[in-house]
Amino acid sequence: MAAYILRRIFLMVPTLFGVMLITFIVTQFVPGGPVERMLAQLEGHAAGQGEVRVSRPGDLYQGGKGLDEERLARITKLYGFDKPPVERFLTMMGNYIVFDFGDSYYHHKSVVQLVISKMPVSMSLGLWSFLIVYSICIPLGISKAVNEGSRFDVITSSIILVGYAIPGFVLAIMLIVLFGGGSFWNIFPLRGLVSDNWSELSLISKVLDYLWHMVLPIISSTIGSLAVMTLLTKNSFLEEIRKQYVLTARAMGLSEKRILYRHIFRNAIIPIITGFPGSFITAFFTGSLLIETIFSLDGMGLLAFQSIMNRDYPVVLGTLYFFTIIGLISRLLSDLSYVVVDPRITFESMESE
Repeated sequence: MAAYILRRIFLMVPTLFGVMLITFIVTQFVPGGPVERMLAQLEGHAAGQGEVRVSRPGDLYQGGKGLDEERLARITKLYGFDKPPVERFLTMMGNYIVFDFGDSYYHHKSVVQLVISKMPVSMSLGLWSFLIVYSICIPLGISKAVNEGSRFDVITSSIILVGYAIPGFVLAIMLIVLFGGGSFWNIFPLRGLVSDNWSELSLISKVLDYLWHMVLPIISSTIGSLAVMTLLTKNSFLEEIRKQYVLTARAMGLSEKRILYRHIFRNAIIPIITGFPGSFITAFFTGSLLIETIFSLDGMGLLAFQSIMNRDYPVVLGTLYFFTIIGLISRLLSDLSYVVVDPRITFESMESE
């Protein structure tokens, strides 16, 4: 087991390095980098202002005189673009190894502090969506498998497939129109995680206020995932129900309930449980740009979009490095969960694949 884990960890290093290298190379060819954007802002401000501060006292742009070579060199050095790309990449990776992601070009604050400030929104959306999807889909999928072809199976399949076909942002707009004071009822709030007077509320009122703000965003973000997990659970159980050992158990006179929960369940649940670690970890860090924008939630999805649009490379590359590590670890945990859940799988067989 230890040898397998070490082997996987060693394989993570070139994978992580390759992801960062490709992304870094791409950013070198994207037009409109931070230096160009700074120059464009200076040119835009120059028409109406005599002088504009760049980033430090003394860095002044004289609109009528243009930007001289010295100031251009200072701006280039300010963003670190005065060094060769290879040196910048190696320096960046050396800093990233100790999780030093630098400062944001756009927000002018530490990347770590910036990500931490956005995490509550993404954690709220991701964690609640994860809990709701698993708590609904597993029991529903089992019921659909046991009652395959029944009216219950047909009706629930129709409902979840309709929900799957509706994009999350379209559903969000529909919910706002219906329940957010759009054209019908004004029931749910539409901005932020909590109300403006949240700090003045009692503990119970704070919890209720938070949950009240999360109703519409959570519905919008989970409705599409219900169909995938429900059908996965149903098909997994149907595959086990049709196997020979189930017929043998029935011939031995065992009750359907005993067969389902003592024999079928522990085999059919394996592909679902093995995805649990990865989904649980990912739930803390995922963000949805459209959902966050529609409901005015300042989370990781909106941060990623703003960083890309503003060529905020420290945020783009720093978050990519961190989330790539999280993804690789979650994948390792998913593989390890196979061995924990199914004793028939060994590390030797996984290494030979």
